[in-house]
Amino acid sequence: MATKPKFVYVCQKCGAQAPKWAGQCGDCGAWNSLVEDVIIKQNPRFSGILANPQEGVTLISEVAINVADRIVTNIVELDRVLGGGLVPGSVVLVGGDPGIGKSTLLLQALTNLGNTNSVLYVSGEESLQQIAMRSKRLELPQNNLKLLTETQVEKILAVASKEQPQIMVVDSIQTIYTEILPSAPGGVGQVRESAAQLVRYAKQSGTALFIVGHVTKEGTLAGPRVLEHMVDAVIYFEGDSDSRYRVVRATKNRFGAVNELGVFAMTDKGLREITNPSAIFLSHYNAKSSGSVVMVTWEGSRPLLVEVQALVDESHAPNPRRVAIGLDQNRLVMLLAVLHRHGGVPTYDQDVFINVVGGVRVMETASDLALLLAVLSSMRNRPLETGIVAFGEVGLAGEIRPVQCGQERIKAAVKHGMKKAIVPKANAPKKAIEGIEVIAVENLTAALAAVR
Repeated sequence: MATKPKFVYVCQKCGAQAPKWAGQCGDCGAWNSLVEDVIIKQNPRFSGILANPQEGVTLISEVAINVADRIVTNIVELDRVLGGGLVPGSVVLVGGDPGIGKSTLLLQALTNLGNTNSVLYVSGEESLQQIAMRSKRLELPQNNLKLLTETQVEKILAVASKEQPQIMVVDSIQTIYTEILPSAPGGVGQVRESAAQLVRYAKQSGTALFIVGHVTKEGTLAGPRVLEHMVDAVIYFEGDSDSRYRVVRATKNRFGAVNELGVFAMTDKGLREITNPSAIFLSHYNAKSSGSVVMVTWEGSRPLLVEVQALVDESHAPNPRRVAIGLDQNRLVMLLAVLHRHGGVPTYDQDVFINVVGGVRVMETASDLALLLAVLSSMRNRPLETGIVAFGEVGLAGEIRPVQCGQERIKAAVKHGMKKAIVPKANAPKKAIEGIEVIAVENLTAALAAVR
């Protein structure tokens, strides 16, 4: 039994509560992060406390485990990111910039799944006519997909209980509201309570649920941080507005590998999966240009060859610029200091610009060695020899540290025609790999000497 709701202000950065709005959070110091929220206090008499405390306790050995078959979407790159397909009863949160292709991909997936499963597409942003027009433009099957336009979560769950879909999409959570709370849709309380009801329904009914979420200008999911903790998987759409390639990355997955990557190309017929993304990212690679190095990054469960470009130019400002696109800018500053101290190459009077071609974000430290080689090549205005690839983590003492799956990375480089690989000594194969020369290095001095 609920009592009168209480209005508080919640910090979107740290979750601290305040009785009134302020420009700065008193706990974490973040500016303009306090958002109005509603708290409904429950009457203690109806708190649902068990009469017998042991009534809800179960031994782990007594828990029955039913390994359910995954539901395959027939979109290979999406299935890869999900860990092999959809798990019944799972909840997947999909985020990305407006217009990047979230609704298009989910519409394609549902039309594929509609051939063998009961599916329901719930939209709070588009009308039935708009969805039908898009489906017709993409030339998708029109027979097995059920549509619903509704924004009240209670009505959505009532329809879902009647239709009993195996897979359901809710687009988007920021437009959904519950009649329990008096606040407007999109508020912190509305998003949290609506998502909680949808997650509860998915777990109880075994329905695989996709929830679309908006992102902020910083690229994070809008709404309370608890939203990401409530769901089973979180996948992000990434990509530049001027590029037709889209990258889908899993940042949380209870049923598969984290940071798994799927690559798509946006066409007039929707999103088309790219089964060999390394070939796409290296399609315009010019081995004769200075400041360009190919590296092998490990994304989820597969290697990916990408090109790292560097531009080093004389700086006329008191503080030289350090710009990194697709890499961590703070790590770039650290690596330039290591290059000066242990490689004897100063950059304190140079502007340094780094870019990963294709709009890919490289999250791991295996890019360190390739980044420094690209910087050295640009400073000398001398390209590296044709067919060279590099990977390895660079430590503060100038040592080259090993990375995971080193031999698999080398084999992937061979498949794409690379002739020489500069790798950490601990990643060097014991037996020679046909088609490529492996140069094992222990420190930055040896790595720089290998390209002189």
